[in-house]
Amino acid sequence: MQESFPVLDDHFHINRRTGVGPVVVREFMRSGGTHIVLVSLPSWSHEIAPTRPADFRPVFDELLETAAAVRAEGCICYPVCGVHPAEIGKLCTRMSLGEAEALMCGALDVAAEYVAEGHAIGLKSGRPHYPVEPEVWDASNRVLSHALTLAGELDCALQIHAESGTCADVVDLAKAAGMNPARVVKHFATCETPLHPSVTVREPFLADWFAEKREFTMESDYMDDLSRPGAVNGPRSVPRRMQRMLQEGTVTPEDMWRVHSAVPEKIYGVSFCV
Repeated sequence: MQESFPVLDDHFHINRRTGVGPVVVREFMRSGGTHIVLVSLPSWSHEIAPTRPADFRPVFDELLETAAAVRAEGCICYPVCGVHPAEIGKLCTRMSLGEAEALMCGALDVAAEYVAEGHAIGLKSGRPHYPVEPEVWDASNRVLSHALTLAGELDCALQIHAESGTCADVVDLAKAAGMNPARVVKHFATCETPLHPSVTVREPFLADWFAEKREFTMESDYMDDLSRPGAVNGPRSVPRRMQRMLQEGTVTPEDMWRVHSAVPEKIYGVSFCV
């Protein structure tokens, strides 16, 4: 009898408006996937133009509804909710930078309620991964620091969208905010980082990291957008890559349990067993 392994996709989006919707996890599961961390969408994906923190509640409520639909399909699903760092650019077309910063911090306070109530396992935040004016960068870092403070108070993980690179300065931001940097998940990590790296299936160093027994998680960053099929990677990409690496012998059963169960349990504080 073939051994069963957990296979986690650590950053997965589902968009009922532009994509397949919750049933897309059938493809993920058919390829061997067992768990997803479902990340909230930006406000504009919900056709919402927020002006106050409470305007983000429909975003988070729909995240929970989608997570429930995913579980009904038989896939274990853990929601992470928060505010995409690119919101700051959209908001500044309608309000001042100070107002945008305050709104994003207030929305993170709302997201924290969902974590505190046990509806989500973590927060998301970050800073722009594209060039911005210095004052926007500084405001974004203050928003990120607020998210780190909330995650420290809640004792939960924080996924961050940020620029390519190590983001080493976030370690000091986390410590100053009272959060363990090891539970700051660097989404779409492309290199070594002192934060927790969540890497996509396309990274060329994957085999080396498995061989070196690194602690990391894997993600597709699946976007669920029918106008961009497979963006960023398809829903089956993580389990397919794992099956291929198992067959090639570049991944062992112990590696599977470490990267897809033991490590994420340490980061998120929930079970990733099958």
